[in-house]
Amino acid sequence: MSTRHENSSGKKINIQFRIFFRRYPALPYVLKWLCISSVIGACIGSASAGFLRSLDWVTNFRENHLWLIALLPVGGLAIGMLYHYLGKDIEPGNNLLIDTIHNPKEIIPFRMAPFVYIGTMATHLFGGSAGREGTALQMAGAIADQFCKPFRLSAGERKILMISAIAAGFGSVFGTPLAGAIFGLEVFLIGRLRYDAIFPAFAAAIIADLVTKTWKTHHTHYHIDFTPDISIPNIMYAVIAGIAFGLCAATFSKAIHHTSSIFRSEIKFPPFRPLIGGIIVALAVFAIGTTKYIGLGIPIIVASFEGQLPPYDFALKMAFTILTLATGFKGGEVTPLFFIGAVLGNALSYFLPLPTALLAGMGFVAVFAGATNTPLACSIMAMELFGSECGVYVAIACVVSYLFSGHNSIYGKQVIGEPKNNRFTNYQGKNIRDL
Repeated sequence: MSTRHENSSGKKINIQFRIFFRRYPALPYVLKWLCISSVIGACIGSASAGFLRSLDWVTNFRENHLWLIALLPVGGLAIGMLYHYLGKDIEPGNNLLIDTIHNPKEIIPFRMAPFVYIGTMATHLFGGSAGREGTALQMAGAIADQFCKPFRLSAGERKILMISAIAAGFGSVFGTPLAGAIFGLEVFLIGRLRYDAIFPAFAAAIIADLVTKTWKTHHTHYHIDFTPDISIPNIMYAVIAGIAFGLCAATFSKAIHHTSSIFRSEIKFPPFRPLIGGIIVALAVFAIGTTKYIGLGIPIIVASFEGQLPPYDFALKMAFTILTLATGFKGGEVTPLFFIGAVLGNALSYFLPLPTALLAGMGFVAVFAGATNTPLACSIMAMELFGSECGVYVAIACVVSYLFSGHNSIYGKQVIGEPKNNRFTNYQGKNIRDL
């Protein structure tokens, strides 16, 4: 009797569960991806915290021991040797992550995380001009992809996992979880968003950011002290600035790919490329007598919000960054793009009657938007960093920059989901690199 009663009770519970899940079909999906996002968010947030603290230490150590810049060629050779002999399969970096979303194949080797970390630390220690987003994204992707088998994810679910990892890496390294989530959804397919990944991306980015902050990791704060009222003239000034930012983004994207192509064709042995690049950058630093164009350049970015700077600073930072990254040093393009955009915006304040800090903030995100084709993420990022008051101005600058940057990108594996205008419908489905 007791066995029959237990069986009937079990059947009733199973029926109740089935009825409950039929009534709330999204719940299993939410619970599953909340669990996965929590795990990868915690791991990626902790990795970002360690990376940011290391980067601060390395930057301060270099600025107190400037003789280390003379060793940049040696550091470049070491990075080149490391990747040539042990890391050829992970050399594509961020493009490998994007390619994995489009066409999942083998699990990304975990060694991508320590390799890009070591390479980035060496680049910044010895005075290369590079960023940090590339490292954060590659560490995030390598960490997250290791959970595919334990969580028994299908190929489609693995794509969502990689999108969530990119969101978590970006959101935690810059302290902008909302922008990180949109960036993960926006970056791999130009002109379209993948909404089946929206919950995992937001969950992973928010959790990773919380974990990074739990480790008491510092993020730089920027301030726009005055935003003028919206008016027709001010909108026109924002459009003009957006055009300048878009052309700058296109120039950067084309120049870095072209320079990389020249070094690959002229220098056949890959480790010699960062060696030669390191010699050029180190000599240039000593020739001009300042270190403000190497490393992350955070002090100059902050200064661009506070007063007018020399109008040529953005061009010099662009040159140093292109030489550093195109020759094989590691790091990322985004923080240098923040520098280039903010200082270009600062330079535009000589001609456009908008507040200097506002133009710097607009350039900060708009050049990045044009170079990565992510106007939505960049608009949200500006509001997270600077406050919502500047929202209309930064959105105009980001959208216009996105349009005027053309079909160019720092990420060659981006696929065009929707062309930027109907004159280029034959571009749909193609990689940026193939155009």
